Amino acid sequence: MDHKMRARELFCSGYNCAQAVFTAFADVTGMEEKEALRLSSSFGGGMGRLRETCGAVTGMFMVAGALWGYDDVSDPSVITDHYARIQDMAAKFKEKYNTICCRQLLEGLETTTGPVPTPRDAEFYKKRPCLIFVEYAAEILDQMIAEKK
Repeated sequence: MDHKMRARELFCSGYNCAQAVFTAFADVTGMEEKEALRLSSSFGGGMGRLRETCGAVTGMFMVAGALWGYDDVSDPSVITDHYARIQDMAAKFKEKYNTICCRQLLEGLETTTGPVPTPRDAEFYKKRPCLIFVEYAAEILDQMIAEKK
């Protein structure tokens, strides 16, 4: 599957950035799309439109957790390895966009933090850089998945 294209389709269909990235990888995580959409729905707009960590980034982290996360805390090195992976993905994103913070990525745009989402019209897609963040998060994940094989 072309995860970057699937993430793009989901985002352009109205799903938030976290939903687009996380759900695009449902074929790899084994999660049902509907469940993936619900699970990641809180993370859009920098976590519920709080404009904190970019939803594309949190979606990427959620995929990493589903694929390589830990469920046994008895070996601290497993936790360390997982956090190193997360920090590596964040560093790749930051290297390209200088930050993983939603409000900084949207600098210069209206970034209110109220709960009402911005309407998804042609103007939204023209002004918002979010689609490129969604696509890049999918690229980072595909690269990591390929390296793990």
